[in-house]
Amino acid sequence: MTAARRPVDLAAYEARARQGPCFVCAFVAGDPEYGHVTLHEDEEHVAFLDRYPTLPGKILVAPKPHVEHVVRDLDEAAYTRLPAYVRLVALAMEDVLAPERTYLLSLGSAQGNAHLHWHIAGLPAEVPYERQQFHALMSENGVLTPPPDASDPLAARLREACVARFGGRPPWPDRPL
Repeated sequence: MTAARRPVDLAAYEARARQGPCFVCAFVAGDPEYGHVTLHEDEEHVAFLDRYPTLPGKILVAPKPHVEHVVRDLDEAAYTRLPAYVRLVALAMEDVLAPERTYLLSLGSAQGNAHLHWHIAGLPAEVPYERQQFHALMSENGVLTPPPDASDPLAARLREACVARFGGRPPWPDRPL
């Protein structure tokens, strides 16, 4: 991998995910215990850096309201807007990191991390095949240690790329920003 990994206390992570408040709702509400570096947001969505990245510049995207199920909990219009938003954020990430492959996953469950969210992870070209795909995404294999604040140069470049991709306009033509 391109950077050193540190182990994760998986028991503590699981306890926080299952017993703590909704991490997205707490973040959107401004709870400092659930702070993340915001890269872009509009009235419906937010894109932010993963606190436990397994790949450089790993981004999470979520609807701001508490939504748990991508198919049942979104009407057709909201369902269509969410992947359009994810796509533009992923393209911004690609503009900055030029990954070999971009992984897009929606993870979580009713048992933990229930708030619907997408993971956007760019696979660097130099990652050996045996460390790609699920291996590259699993926190059990360790996580990177990103800078804790928005002054991180990578975060700034990702934020600028998001602004450029969105161009001050939403990713859908029929709604104002």
